[in-house]
Amino acid sequence: MANLKNIRRRINLVTNTQQITQAMKLVAASRFRRAHEDVLAARPYAEKLHQVLSSLALREDEAVHPLLGRQSSERALLLVMTSDRGLCGGFNMNIIKMVERFVEENAAGFAAYDLMIIGRKGKDYFTHHSGHNIVKIYEGVTSKASYGVSSLLGQEVVAGFCDRAYDGAYLFFNAFRSAICQQETVVQLLPIVPRETMVEENVVCFIYEPDRRQVLESILPKYVEVEIYRAFVESLASEHGARMSAMDSASKNATQMIQRLTLQYNRMRQAAITKELSEIISGAESV
Repeated sequence: MANLKNIRRRINLVTNTQQITQAMKLVAASRFRRAHEDVLAARPYAEKLHQVLSSLALREDEAVHPLLGRQSSERALLLVMTSDRGLCGGFNMNIIKMVERFVEENAAGFAAYDLMIIGRKGKDYFTHHSGHNIVKIYEGVTSKASYGVSSLLGQEVVAGFCDRAYDGAYLFFNAFRSAICQQETVVQLLPIVPRETMVEENVVCFIYEPDRRQVLESILPKYVEVEIYRAFVESLASEHGARMSAMDSASKNATQMIQRLTLQYNRMRQAAITKELSEIISGAESV
């Protein structure tokens, strides 16, 4: 009977866990819809801003603005965007592994790398692993995509680059593809690389007010802020999608576990009843 009580207790525990995972799945699905709308709204603006920036930058020399030219290859800043909460599958570890490969393989050709961690899960990992120079950590900012936070981060990155504290800046985040698919992505924030496809032979010459150089100087820092904001909304939608998938898998696994435990419980209960009947029959025959 002790074994039957243990199995019944396990069934109750798994059932309670399943109720929690199902509730978390519903919450993640509700937040995912709002985050998905933010992604669809942010992508066209970021794309158009990059087109305008490229159209301006490719008509100017790189020396016109420090954000367009790479000064040296001494030190780069890596912005690593993770989540503050867990229970979202491999969402965080995929980005962490990508950052480690990037540093180990020295993909950008820099002599040293500094890390700016966004999210508690990234902080928990990198602070316990030696060899990574963490310059700043931001927690509690990933639960909601805020342009104000993105603007402050962008200004900090631009200031460090202009002061030559860094010679390059890269952003790591999970790009949103679908509710069940997130793609680890690295974007070069600085120096800004215009798209060559914007150059055409018979390009229209626009008249800028103020002049083209002043417009470019105001757009370049704004581009960094918009890219960070786009990464925020993409990462947030990816996080909710990953958590929704993880909780769905957990709920299905709980259902299978409950079925196995129930079958085991019924078999043991049937065996116990059969044993008791056998003992009763044997006792009756002896009398």
